Amino acid sequence: MSKQYHILNGDALKEQFPGGIEGEKIIARECLVDGDVKGDDLTELYHSRARFISSTYDGYSEEEYYEETVTEFKKIQDIRDGSEVNLWFEDDLFCQVNFWFVVHLLVESGTEASLFLVRPEKHTQYGFAGLNESELNAIYRNRIALSQADKIASLWKSYQNDNTEDLVKTAKELENLYPFILPAVKAHIERTPTGETPGRPTRSLASIMDELDTEEFGPVFKEFCKRESIYGFGDLQVKRLFDEIKS
Repeated sequence: MSKQYHILNGDALKEQFPGGIEGEKIIARECLVDGDVKGDDLTELYHSRARFISSTYDGYSEEEYYEETVTEFKKIQDIRDGSEVNLWFEDDLFCQVNFWFVVHLLVESGTEASLFLVRPEKHTQYGFAGLNESELNAIYRNRIALSQADKIASLWKSYQNDNTEDLVKTAKELENLYPFILPAVKAHIERTPTGETPGRPTRSLASIMDELDTEEFGPVFKEFCKRESIYGFGDLQVKRLFDEIKS
């Protein structure tokens, strides 16, 4: 019998994961959507990420990055041939960039495994967190066999190299199978400032602050998550943009 794995995008899903679904859980503890992703190989990438995470997020050291994040990615690389791998990722940009990277790891490691994608039926700001145990079991039963893994993996390299032309090209080639990829790619492109105009997330935050007439983070963050759920940003990513606007 083949061994079953579940690659989860974050610890929150691990905490609510249905007990009746068997298999080893591997946690993608990253936010590759945020910060430096440069590196000619994994060693350089992990060094860039450890440095960025430790300098940006309080209370998280480079050593902890290697212990808590890199060790999980190495588990992905060690998955044996013949295994069944379930990728639990949502449609927002935060999840998608991590998804592309995880598929890249699987492809580059040469793993001959059966890959499946498990995702919510509808994209909402709550994602997996908005589903109860019965609904999580249902989307697992309705998982889809993942094909075109090489193309999905190439999205990571295009993202890493800031090659938006190839990102759009590949997303359009995958659109019939995975229509949720193109909106995430477009959201990524729209967060880049053009001239004096800030990127979409910053513009949206500034508009919300103006409409709500407040500089209190809580209500602004809540409204941002509602309007811009395509980004999937957590409070740490939004707070950085929020503070930049205030300053």
